Amino acid sequence: MKFSSSLKFNAVSEWWDDYIDYDGLKKQIYLVEKQQSGLDTGYHDLESQRIPLLSRSDTDRIFSQYLDRELRKITVFYESQAAELFEDIEELEAQVAEQEEAEMRNYPEFDEEDEDEEDEDGEREREDETAPQPGEASKPRKKGRKRKNSTLRRLSLSSSEEGADLDAGVSSLRRGGSSLRGKSPRVSARTLVNTWNSLTQSVSSVQLPETVWTSDTDYAWDVRLLFKRRVTNLYVAASSLKSYVELNYSGFRKILKKYDKVTFSELKDRYLHDVVEHAPPFTQSSKDKISAALHKLLHLYAHCVTKEDVSAAQRQLKLHQREHIAWERDTVWRQMIGRERRGEVDGHLETVGGTLAVQQEAKAVQIPTPLGRLKLKRRHIWQAIAVAVFLALLRIQSVDGDEANRCFAILVFATILWATEAIPLFVTSMLIPLLLVCLRVIRNTDEDDVVTRLTPPEATKYIFSVMFSPTIMLLIGGFTIASALSKTAIDRVLITKVLSMAGTRPSTVLLAFMGVACFASMWISNVAAPTLCFTLIRPILRTLPPKSTFAPCLILGIALAANIGGQSSPISSPQNLIALQHMDPPLDWARWFAVALPVSTVSIVLIWWLLLVSYNPARSPDPTEPDIEVKPIRATKEPFTLKQYWVSFVCLVTIGLWCVEHRIEPSVGDMGIIAIIPIVAFFSTGVLKKDDFEHFLWTVVFLAMGGIALGKGVTSSGLLDVMDEIIRGIITDMSLYTVILVLSGIVLVVSTFISHTIASVLLVPIAKEVGKNLPGNHANLLIFLTGLICSTGMGMPVSGFPNQTAATQEDELGQLYLSNVDFLKNGVPASIVATFVVATVGYVLMRVVGQVTALRSPKRYLCDNFRL
Repeated sequence: MKFSSSLKFNAVSEWWDDYIDYDGLKKQIYLVEKQQSGLDTGYHDLESQRIPLLSRSDTDRIFSQYLDRELRKITVFYESQAAELFEDIEELEAQVAEQEEAEMRNYPEFDEEDEDEEDEDGEREREDETAPQPGEASKPRKKGRKRKNSTLRRLSLSSSEEGADLDAGVSSLRRGGSSLRGKSPRVSARTLVNTWNSLTQSVSSVQLPETVWTSDTDYAWDVRLLFKRRVTNLYVAASSLKSYVELNYSGFRKILKKYDKVTFSELKDRYLHDVVEHAPPFTQSSKDKISAALHKLLHLYAHCVTKEDVSAAQRQLKLHQREHIAWERDTVWRQMIGRERRGEVDGHLETVGGTLAVQQEAKAVQIPTPLGRLKLKRRHIWQAIAVAVFLALLRIQSVDGDEANRCFAILVFATILWATEAIPLFVTSMLIPLLLVCLRVIRNTDEDDVVTRLTPPEATKYIFSVMFSPTIMLLIGGFTIASALSKTAIDRVLITKVLSMAGTRPSTVLLAFMGVACFASMWISNVAAPTLCFTLIRPILRTLPPKSTFAPCLILGIALAANIGGQSSPISSPQNLIALQHMDPPLDWARWFAVALPVSTVSIVLIWWLLLVSYNPARSPDPTEPDIEVKPIRATKEPFTLKQYWVSFVCLVTIGLWCVEHRIEPSVGDMGIIAIIPIVAFFSTGVLKKDDFEHFLWTVVFLAMGGIALGKGVTSSGLLDVMDEIIRGIITDMSLYTVILVLSGIVLVVSTFISHTIASVLLVPIAKEVGKNLPGNHANLLIFLTGLICSTGMGMPVSGFPNQTAATQEDELGQLYLSNVDFLKNGVPASIVATFVVATVGYVLMRVVGQVTALRSPKRYLCDNFRL
């Protein structure tokens, strides 16, 4: 949680205006940063005069003035609250002492008054029947409990937290003993009996005399209740004041840390030690006074309420404090935190986790009906179209074979829903096993090639057994590594160290960020990587001149590089895992890297050159000024911790095992088994928690599982055999490279307009069949090419998670950095360039890898299908 939100959530709502103005100080930091860079704080014409450059000492002096103002405000408030608190505690101690001096001559007469009052209320007959026997005189506690709703109970509840009310309450109890005497002979007789019994017990007992703090009489119970409430209120007030001091000190420390980071200053330690820690609220003596006050109140509570049991007093006071926090916090703060956790800011939804939390829907079309107006949105129309097409295909025999025809209807139905996102993508994936089982699409072929349709129970076991495959385990292992790297900040540490060496030239900084985004996408996914990079470029964007072309160039470059990074490792995107799922046998990581890393590197360099030509990012918006210089990124100075070394070690070991999986396959079975290593290592040692596991992209997992189920359904139903015949007729006269070029174009177009993952789900099985029907069986080669090209579709704002995230980036005025024109002008050419690199450089490397495999292991070479 951000500190600004944590401050609002933990602050006392009535004191909010007297806390440190953290958000205001943060805005001042950005203004000082602009002045330090020579930029005007407002958006004026380029010809207007700018604020002169400020040195570090000037910025320190300016920002210190704002800090001093906040410190004075906090000091004045603290001194007034502390003086009032300590005065109330002294007054309470005096009241306790006064009560102890007068208790013995006042409270014994209290029971007589109770009985007289009850007689006056007309309850003499009931008292005659229930008058205490001699042996019952020592049990007034039950009688006191019965009187909870009496005048004494109302007195205790009506007493306020102020000392005057407490005095009035106790005094009223004392006056009651002498007001009514001797009005009932029965009561007088019973009082004499009770007095005789108590005297007899006191003579035979060696116990010390009871006090108002230990007695069980009505009077003692109500006095303790009054003091209990007063002590509790003061304890909560003292705890709130202690929290006030701690929150404000944390605010100063965090805002100074941010200031040093943004302005490259070293003000934090100097200002904290020389100024803040010498202010009255933050001195050690002040902290000791508050601690002493809490200790004093604890012992007062133990003395007055819990009969000197300090541990019980501490438990009860802590309970009261928790209840106070739960009930007294303003509901607004809790609602604000809830909105922020859901991605809502100022009533709108922002990007969460690298993807849009919600997309703008088209306005509903209102259709008048006899029952009222029916609102139809675009997704409702697509849902109706998908259902209509599905039902029509079930009734029309468009494919030979009943099972194949039904599977074809399911395939078209899922494709429409996936392409239009009429319902969430993972929901469509979960529909697939339901339809496959209920429509009895799954078949089984025995040893005699006899085909039988599986029953629903048998089909259910088969579908669920193939849905959770080793590929899914590999995907979860990738999520675990990404979460551990992000939580321990290893990704940020490594990225800032690399970017700190990029210098100040815009072209160099652009290439550095593109390389970092690509590399980060390999390990923390191309969903989280652009989000991290967009956070790191915020200081750069704030110091750029208005209308600078470097800002949109940098944002678009990060998005395109993150898309390219989605093809660089098997766990960087789901489409790679889907490709591995269909390979027979699947590639190990070493051979994947041998092809994907050179392809990604060449693509990044060519796209970088394309962006330089298109934007000329070094050019200043003002022709009279020199080229732009970028503010350098500051590398973190914090050393690696033991936890970070542990995470790095586990990640390197896991990746190393993935790279040599083919050699250790007899021992581990599959890469999915190796993926269990980081899961056990990180969750068992506390690096990751249960909440981290719950935050995995489970929608992507279910999306991949639905794709696997659909692929098995297409194969089992016989639809794949029908497609095989059609494809064989189309590619009969085509060469291998012609097929590659045609397939590359198809994959690029499809992946540009729909999700990359869905494109791979639909197109990888087709590529597999095409490769099987080519002379020499090049199924793995075409599957590999299809998986790589699925990541190159980036010509539209909706083409993949990185593009969606980039399309929402705004400047300080709320203006979007990128428009659809930017994506069409630069994204489409970049997609074509990246696809061409895969179809040329990637194809050559795949053939080379196949030849090397042939020299090392002829048997594996025959299986890998990379040969000519």
